Amino acid sequence: MASFDIVNQINAQEVDNAVNNTLKEVTSRYDFKGLHTEVNFDKKENRIDLVAAEGMKLKAVKEMLIKHFIKRGLEPKALEFGREEGTSQGYVKMSATIKEGIDRETAKKIVKEIKGLKLKVQPAIQDDQVRVSGKKIDDLQEVIQYLKSKNFGIPLQFVNLK
Repeated sequence: MASFDIVNQINAQEVDNAVNNTLKEVTSRYDFKGLHTEVNFDKKENRIDLVAAEGMKLKAVKEMLIKHFIKRGLEPKALEFGREEGTSQGYVKMSATIKEGIDRETAKKIVKEIKGLKLKVQPAIQDDQVRVSGKKIDDLQEVIQYLKSKNFGIPLQFVNLK
């Protein structure tokens, strides 16, 4: 019996690298000279906090972060941006939560899509991942190709193909 797992994992080191590269770009850009800008990655909370002098600069920092996520091979879909808020110092801030794992609702949608293929495979929800097993590896690979073409709002990785 062959199987593989569908997961949503984020490499914390790569996120840290993307945040550091964003900070490096902010300090080197002329339009940010002398302006207060922060980009902090909280590993425990799995959150990135952005602070800028004004709304337009905050939007630019957000776009830089997304660009560096893509450069580092991370999916920007993993970021869930909150709304823009003011701070007591007169700056604007925004938090981006990093979504990891597959929630129950998304897992159910994935299982429904797999069952809709009418292949001889068995999807099963296990905690924050989905395991798909079947007799033929070709069927499993067909499931992977199909799911890659779908958008579930989170990045999916296919691991442990045995």
